[in-house]
Amino acid sequence: MNECHDTPLKTNTPPTFVNADAPLIALAGQPNMGKSTVFNLLTGLNQHVGNWPGKTVERREGHFGLAGRSVRLVDLPGTYSLTANSPEEVIAREFILREQPSVVVAVVSAANLERSLYLVAELAALDTPLVVALNMMDMAAQEGVHVEAQVLEAALGLPVVPMTASRAIGVRELLRVVEDILNGKQALSPHPPEVRADHREVLEKIEELITAYVPEPYPQNWAALKLLEGDAEVSRMMQAALPTKVWESVHDVLRAHDDAFLAVASGRYEWIGRMVRAAVTRPKIGQVGLTERLDRWAAHPFWGLLILTGILGMVFGLTFTLGTPLQEWFDGRIVAPLAGLASQGLASSPTWLRGLAADGVIGGVGSVLTFLPILVIFFATFALLEDVGYMARAAYVMDNLMHLMGLHGKSFLPLFLGFGCNVPAIMGTRVIDSWPARLLTILIAPLVPCTARMAVVAFIAPAFFGADAIWVSWGLVMLSLLALVSSGALLNRVIFKGERSAFIMEIPLYHIPNARTIGLLVWQRSLLFVKKAGTTILAMSLLVWLMSYLPDGDLNTSFLARFGQFLEPVGRWMGLDWRLTVALLTSFPAKENAIATLGVLFGSSPEAGLSNTLAASFSAASALSFLVVTMLFIPCVATVSATRQETNSWRWMLVSVFLLLAISVTAGAAAYHLAVFLGR
Repeated sequence: MNECHDTPLKTNTPPTFVNADAPLIALAGQPNMGKSTVFNLLTGLNQHVGNWPGKTVERREGHFGLAGRSVRLVDLPGTYSLTANSPEEVIAREFILREQPSVVVAVVSAANLERSLYLVAELAALDTPLVVALNMMDMAAQEGVHVEAQVLEAALGLPVVPMTASRAIGVRELLRVVEDILNGKQALSPHPPEVRADHREVLEKIEELITAYVPEPYPQNWAALKLLEGDAEVSRMMQAALPTKVWESVHDVLRAHDDAFLAVASGRYEWIGRMVRAAVTRPKIGQVGLTERLDRWAAHPFWGLLILTGILGMVFGLTFTLGTPLQEWFDGRIVAPLAGLASQGLASSPTWLRGLAADGVIGGVGSVLTFLPILVIFFATFALLEDVGYMARAAYVMDNLMHLMGLHGKSFLPLFLGFGCNVPAIMGTRVIDSWPARLLTILIAPLVPCTARMAVVAFIAPAFFGADAIWVSWGLVMLSLLALVSSGALLNRVIFKGERSAFIMEIPLYHIPNARTIGLLVWQRSLLFVKKAGTTILAMSLLVWLMSYLPDGDLNTSFLARFGQFLEPVGRWMGLDWRLTVALLTSFPAKENAIATLGVLFGSSPEAGLSNTLAASFSAASALSFLVVTMLFIPCVATVSATRQETNSWRWMLVSVFLLLAISVTAGAAAYHLAVFLGR
């Protein structure tokens, strides 16, 4: 086996145009195996993300250069097997069987080989060339586990490449093996598992019955094995393909051996046991690995909660310590001077054109772009926590708190995604098996403060609360989580009658984070934010400016002022004037629009940035109320649409909207009057 080298990975620069006939490589693997790290290493920025046709499951595809030719790379959804138990599993196997990639690379964990090899057991039974990427060799050594790659290769009959993808170790060797297979220089002779001996004749009988009836491109022996296994999708397909009498014969055989799925699984587990016994040396009894030592604290019911709270506090502290000065510099040195230059450059132009450029475009979009340093810090810290393996521990220690709402720790995973964006949080609820628990999680997910809301807080809080901004922000987050728990408990008791569900979740090993993966994730999310600023937010900024200018160019008599003054009685309950009320309403398309709207209404000048102008225009009580309502208000239109899509119900979408509207108005009014009372 080739040795691994800890050297920077470089692939040939691919052409701009990717030939549709280029070799196709598929990355397969279970979750938390490092598959995405390998994908990012190979494709870099030459990748795009979308959804699989007809599915809401994420599809990642990219390309890279290999030996002077372009290669397509598809990152299949993380899946534990190729049995039709989830959309991800169906997508993975249908892609391999129908698209017939040139090579499938199965990414497995050297630190947990038994679990990783189950998917390999199924892939080895297919005709597609297969390479095993034995990833996380450093984690295996950290846990005292030693894997003999050459022995495993001989036992599997497949190429096995030891890797540590987080450090780009072994990726060159993987590419060499793939290139040899593409060029026909390496023959493969896999040794797939067999069905348990007492059911082999049954499998042969089924295969004889379905001969010549199996639809293309499905292999005949694979279809027979899936029928024996009880795969629902394959059973429906074969029932439609077989003549009635033949299907009845197959069905009679299956009914007479209704425990056959155990024989299939047993055969695979026996095969995995042989592989592991041959190639893996375990630590001595009593030896404690790094993960177990860390989890004594991180997964502790009490200390784990304190650690989680401290980590969140550190994230916000880091954001204000580093992000706020950068944001102020960006606002004072770039946005405000640009607005001044635009006004000077258009001094001889009509007033409306000067206002459109300085206040509508620069004042609106420019104010939002000052969020970027803050968002980069948020994106980087949460990506780091996810990549190092801490997220599963956070879900585990939150299990008891989740039970107050009739949920379990698994609901914390999509909820935690909400700190980045509420849309993937709602879509991530698909990991929850129980429909009542999933629906309840969807309804409360918008109460998790996303980065857009936190960016608004990070912009306004320092202007009004100075050095106390960190504590105010931390308190706002705690308020949001308190509202989440209280609303969840109430909804569970009233609507779902106190139902509870069990909690089963995999806890991955800790590992060193991959700087390239984190950097690429930050880049992609930041780029998406900039694109949003140049499209949705720009359109809203121009609309707000137009409404503030028409009909006579006077803000106080404009259409926007009239609309805001119509709603001002409601805003007064919360200490908000019509401008702050309008800013809340315009945050519906995108939360950042709240600052864009204020940038349009107050303008930007070189002498005083927007934050200083706001601080001089409103009291701290009004600012606190505005922040409280912002944290709890109706989410953006994309989140509302995701709620409608995932619940498939207009009724539940409206329940979510009116629930959040009632919570935010009530909390905002209470915060304002309490602040006024204490201020006396």
